[in-house]
Amino acid sequence: MKHVPSLMLAVLLALAATPAAHAAGEVDCKLHFNLSGWSAIYKTAKGNGTITCDDGSSLPVKISAKGGGLTVGKSTIENGTGEFSGVHSIRETLGTYAAAEAHAGAVKSSGAQVMTKGEVSLALAGTGKGWDLGVAFGNFVIEAR
Repeated sequence: MKHVPSLMLAVLLALAATPAAHAAGEVDCKLHFNLSGWSAIYKTAKGNGTITCDDGSSLPVKISAKGGGLTVGKSTIENGTGEFSGVHSIRETLGTYAAAEAHAGAVKSSGAQVMTKGEVSLALAGTGKGWDLGVAFGNFVIEAR
């Protein structure tokens, strides 16, 4: 009986050490992708990727991006990465994200973009090849393959 307070203290310390995101039921999910596209006023791109989460779930996905604006060019992103926030399940990563971007590059270019879908946010980063110049607005769609 005299070990009960020590055991209770150990349990309370273990619970307090649990990260806040996991206490709220959120999972850490990442996107790894390849994307290629072109633009001439209207911008379009397609690609594939995989979403993996720290709860062990994984999902192969196809990606498409479309939008309009003052843009022209052709580009490819290889080994791009994305990080989701506000996710409680890998299925919440699927859907259409609102996107806005500015870009410029010749031969090799890089970029970063943050987009949202309700409570879920996605931050993308990548480097690529091609040439592009402009401003585009549109959507970024992630679907299960």
